[in-house]
Amino acid sequence: MDGDKRRFGFWNPTPTRHTPLEDAQGLLASSMIAALGLALMSSAGLVASGTAGVAFILHYLTGYSFGLFYTVVNIPFYLLGLKRLGRAFTVKTIIAVSLTSVITELQPHFVRIESIHPMWTAVLAGILLGFGLLGLYRHRASLGGVGILAVYLQDRFGIRAGLVQLAFDIFVLVAAFAVAAPFIVLCSVVGAVVLNLFLTVNHRADRYIAM
Repeated sequence: MDGDKRRFGFWNPTPTRHTPLEDAQGLLASSMIAALGLALMSSAGLVASGTAGVAFILHYLTGYSFGLFYTVVNIPFYLLGLKRLGRAFTVKTIIAVSLTSVITELQPHFVRIESIHPMWTAVLAGILLGFGLLGLYRHRASLGGVGILAVYLQDRFGIRAGLVQLAFDIFVLVAAFAVAAPFIVLCSVVGAVVLNLFLTVNHRADRYIAM
């Protein structure tokens, strides 16, 4: 009986490694939290950070599915993840991106946001995305794109993942002026700052050693 529980991941065999069951629930829960943050941003016309921001800009410009753009934009980064961070990290990241894309597309059928101030949206969405990314990082996954690069640079050179993401976000948010009013871009900047400060403060390898 004990052997079956260990084999199927009901118990953690070591203090520093997640079981497959723990990884599965971590990826699902984190993707759901991140998707809610993205849904909030979409409802207010904001631009998210990272590759999600690129996908939002393309979505606003063309009207095509955000989930489709988000999936396609992340494909090149999977190659970096596979080469630098290993197959397990890359596979879990592909699963997380796919889950987040699908949940974000389905979310309007289950959650309808009638009215919310863009600035408050930015703060709430930044925190939700921060929690989602933090959960994924702790299960050795990410939401793709620059998140893969951020995790690699933190593991390889000790550069904080939040700072790497912030630099990329500045580029994305400057590009957002092409599709959004200045106040909306300002709110998007606030959301990016909240998200990246959250990650910078909370995502530290020396405080969480499980993999």
